[in-house]
Amino acid sequence: MPGENLSRDEARERAELLSVDGYEVVLDLRSAVDEAEPAEGPRTFRSVTTVRFRAAVPGASSFADLIAPSVNSVTLNGRALDPAAVFDGARIALEGLDSENVLVVDANCAYSRTGEGMHRFVDPEDGEVYLYTQYEPADARRVYANFEQPDLKAPYRFEVTAPEGWQVWSNGAEESREGQTRRFAETAPISTYITCVVAGPYHYVTDTYTRGDLTIPLGAMCRKGLAKHFDADDVFLVTKQGFDLFHEIFDYPYPFGKYDQAFVPEYNLGAMENPGMVTFREEYIFRGKVTQASYERRANVILHEMAHMWFGDLVTMKWWDDLWLKESFADFMGSFGLVEATRFDQAWVTFANSRKAWAYRADQLPSTHPITADIRDLEDAKLNFDGITYAKGAAVLKQLVAYVGREAFLDGARRYFKAHAYGNTTLDDLLSVLGEVSGRDMAEWSRAWLQTAGVNALTPVVTSDAAGRLTELAVVQDGDEPRPHRVAVGLYRLEADGSLVRYARAEADVAGPRTVVADLAGLERPDLVLVNDEDLTYCKIRFDEVSLATLRGHLGDLTDPLARALCWSALWNLTRDALMPARDFLSLVLAHAGRETDVGVLQQLHAQALSAVTHYTPAERREQSGRDLAAGALHELRLAEPGSEHQLTWARFFAASAATEGDFQLLLGLLDGTARIDGLEVDQELRWDFLLPLVAHGALGEAAVEAELTRDDTASGKRHAVRCLAARPSAAVKDQAWAAVVESDALSNALVEATIDGMQRASQRDLLAGYTGRYFEVIERVWAQRSIQIGIDVVKGLYPMLQDSRATVDATDAWLAARPDAAPALRRLVLESRDDLARALRGQACDAAAG
Repeated sequence: MPGENLSRDEARERAELLSVDGYEVVLDLRSAVDEAEPAEGPRTFRSVTTVRFRAAVPGASSFADLIAPSVNSVTLNGRALDPAAVFDGARIALEGLDSENVLVVDANCAYSRTGEGMHRFVDPEDGEVYLYTQYEPADARRVYANFEQPDLKAPYRFEVTAPEGWQVWSNGAEESREGQTRRFAETAPISTYITCVVAGPYHYVTDTYTRGDLTIPLGAMCRKGLAKHFDADDVFLVTKQGFDLFHEIFDYPYPFGKYDQAFVPEYNLGAMENPGMVTFREEYIFRGKVTQASYERRANVILHEMAHMWFGDLVTMKWWDDLWLKESFADFMGSFGLVEATRFDQAWVTFANSRKAWAYRADQLPSTHPITADIRDLEDAKLNFDGITYAKGAAVLKQLVAYVGREAFLDGARRYFKAHAYGNTTLDDLLSVLGEVSGRDMAEWSRAWLQTAGVNALTPVVTSDAAGRLTELAVVQDGDEPRPHRVAVGLYRLEADGSLVRYARAEADVAGPRTVVADLAGLERPDLVLVNDEDLTYCKIRFDEVSLATLRGHLGDLTDPLARALCWSALWNLTRDALMPARDFLSLVLAHAGRETDVGVLQQLHAQALSAVTHYTPAERREQSGRDLAAGALHELRLAEPGSEHQLTWARFFAASAATEGDFQLLLGLLDGTARIDGLEVDQELRWDFLLPLVAHGALGEAAVEAELTRDDTASGKRHAVRCLAARPSAAVKDQAWAAVVESDALSNALVEATIDGMQRASQRDLLAGYTGRYFEVIERVWAQRSIQIGIDVVKGLYPMLQDSRATVDATDAWLAARPDAAPALRRLVLESRDDLARALRGQACDAAAG
């Protein structure tokens, strides 16, 4: 990987020297369906690229990017260059440039099995081959020669020759077809990382969006095997709602012609905003019954990617330092769009409880960084697609809307698009236009929120008199650097009917260590003070003792779903920060989660409860806590309305937490039909959910997994089966899983992920103990030899988190101390895992101290 890296300084120098006029990319993908694998080396396809570009300094030297097994020829301005002399496997040296240049590169590029570059997938169900590309941040060079950096934009023309019977799509609409060759319309100027090709026998559905004189052809596609599950009508509905909203508020028509959306297999990301050809992970096509929370997540992603057509594709950051200029805005616009334009009008609840949890974790890691990050190179860039760039950035933008006003914010966006269309920008470009429309000091706001790291905690300090009236309510701000917060402080009381409702609210600007909220003085003393009511700012919420006592007894009585979500989020942060014993959080879940009306919040609570048992509960209490959690899950499952999405959610949670012989017998009965819970339909996806814990605890074995795979012999079934097989409680199985992931590159990215997940079972700590030393022996080699995506999966996924002792922390520190010169991105991943483990140990100590 180091030879494939590109530094910010190199990119800046190249951008100062070169400007690109256009690309013509010709791909021959017929080799994708060859039955015979190559005798040696990877399976390849032919890629011929013609690049027209200018050099500001004639006679200067530069380089083009290409990662390919071999290059057939390189021609620069009519001069044939020796590929062996100019190509080193990642770069093509370009010497003696003219003012105007034409570079032609004929290469053999490799199909990928890691989701990077041109990914090739063979469907086990019918043997069909499917291709798609995925490039962010810098994998277009695996498919064609280019200048791989976001600020060297250019128009593209693609020509693709595909196997007989295939369909092919690219960013531009198909212009002509001759035999098996398709030619696509030239694109507007775009960056390399958002070019795209999708090819194969996909199932394809079409529709049209119209608004006034604007007509946008719509398409949606998936593998043939998923066609029977594909609810394209709902995808198009959300798509049209998004276009309606964004055209109205951005006042800039969608600039890229058609709008296709492809749901593709073995995808590393949630989705990718390739203009005119958006790609999504196919898991957003639901093979079984799912909750509305799943549909909301999909709709959010559809709108997130659509927002990128403006924030990211039309106007693009110069370098990955300003990645937030696209990702934070798209993340914010995803939730904003759901609330404003779709049936998911409670999306800010999901944002407060789920997306911000991701941000809070990332912002407390040793690798935390400002939203505008210091991205030295491409490896840094790959790791900065994180909770800070996405969720914290979106939360800060939500606060910015409160700070400058909705209309000023949107007016600033409109001016930004019109001023910088098809160009590249930095932080200052956006701040200048926002300052212009709002009259606010954006430099100070930026310094506080975009250019510093960390999260503040806001705690209410309540003083009352003998009559039970507030004499003072102050907000204390903790953190390395106090920031200005616009907050709403809500006062809640218990009513005679048992409900917990808000009776007073005041907005205040919290600045500095302590701020008095004067408007609330003289009111009756509340049962609950909720700082950051309505979730206006980005902070961790704390509680005074009275409020915490109220939540212990009455959290389920809190009537407002957003307020309830904020309280749950705050309680989880207290647990992670070792300020509340894990047993207390679990007690709150068992007491009140059954009354949670928002299924997305409930699913988050389930994940947090499992994490509390696995990581924050001391070993001596872990088994009993797990049994209590499973018993509570079964109790709520039996109480849930038959056929409801809450019943389905509790069923999945019961399976994930199952801990006793009785639990396993019930799961077996639900699988074979001898047991039944009224209204619960055990479809294929739920069958796999039930099978995994049975296999992991030894109640079923390989034969049961193979039988289930026969029943569901699909790509999804294969992933489930691989996960289950790796979860078997056997030392030999764990060795096989380790070898398959670490010592071989035969598995695709999706199967690597499934194998790691199956191997790392919380109930199998003893079986996994021997891998700690082996992990630290191999990770540097894995990082050097495997693709960056697989390297990330292995380094994060196989870290010995379940060996939760000081000895594991010490082993991590020893590795870090011995390798100060290891790749910075690799060290970051190890440091983050160490921090998670140290936090877990502090949480266990907090729980143990509770008695």
